[in-house]
Amino acid sequence: MSSECILVTGGAGFVGSHSVIELINAGYSVVVVDNFVNANHETMMRIGEICGTKITNYSIDLTNKSALHDLFSKHKFTSVIHTAGLKVIGESCDVPLLYYRVNVCGTINLIEVMKEHNVKNLIFSSSASVYGPPEYLPLDENHRTGRGVKPYGKTKQCMEELFKDLCKAEQGWNIIILRYFNVAGAHQSGKIGDNTQGPPAYLISYCAQVAAGKRSEVVIYGNDFDTHDGTGVRDYVHVVDLAYAHVLAQKQLEKECGLRVKYRIADRRPEDIGSFYCKPDLALEELGWKATKGLNEMCDDLWRWQSRNTDSSPLS
Repeated sequence: MSSECILVTGGAGFVGSHSVIELINAGYSVVVVDNFVNANHETMMRIGEICGTKITNYSIDLTNKSALHDLFSKHKFTSVIHTAGLKVIGESCDVPLLYYRVNVCGTINLIEVMKEHNVKNLIFSSSASVYGPPEYLPLDENHRTGRGVKPYGKTKQCMEELFKDLCKAEQGWNIIILRYFNVAGAHQSGKIGDNTQGPPAYLISYCAQVAAGKRSEVVIYGNDFDTHDGTGVRDYVHVVDLAYAHVLAQKQLEKECGLRVKYRIADRRPEDIGSFYCKPDLALEELGWKATKGLNEMCDDLWRWQSRNTDSSPLS
């Protein structure tokens, strides 16, 4: 077992929980912090069942700086994987102040506490939403950011710029930024998956909830885009593949359900994009990472999770 202790913020969430499992499987010692606003306490127990070990976790909000100080005083962290934050793009347009307070101010608190405790290794969960409407496809790291971005994406871009400025101003910081596109699937055990409280942030998770009877329908916004069938085109990555990217990033710091899903076509939403997908070459070049699980595995694993973790009353 590695002597390193890694803090995973948002470790009870969709991406965070799967990352915890992959980190433990890779031999790391992990501590989780989550405020459990959009996650479930039972997730920590299920991660423990999968990994065969009790997961040390704390219910802390990153906006509570004194609680973060206490946490860092209890443990000797060598690095932080920062997946915590609010993530629903549409919701961010309705309550932008909340998103800036939680995502940006919470991150500033985290960075300041890390600095005071001399922890300067960070892997940050950013988002492809920082790009805005694509000027070319597939998107890569050279594409400019910030044009036509909604509040959620702006909070992510704000944090990216903060990290860049920090690394320029202060020596010793090692920060890796991972920009996620669309996450799908679930752990193959069926024990954990996208257990977000409220509407899912990811389309395939939404489809699974409709198939399981938890929601009435999927709303497809627009069928008149310049694409092969008029609907939006996106790419997807299995959450376990994404979780393993965090393991590789950490190492770099050291050196179908079969049911018909009811849907309806609605008008486009403002600023919706027809096609939006990535070119992941840099992740292969820098981290040695590439996706290994396809869309079928995403759907199979997601349905295994969704069908085993549902209730009789629809959410809507």
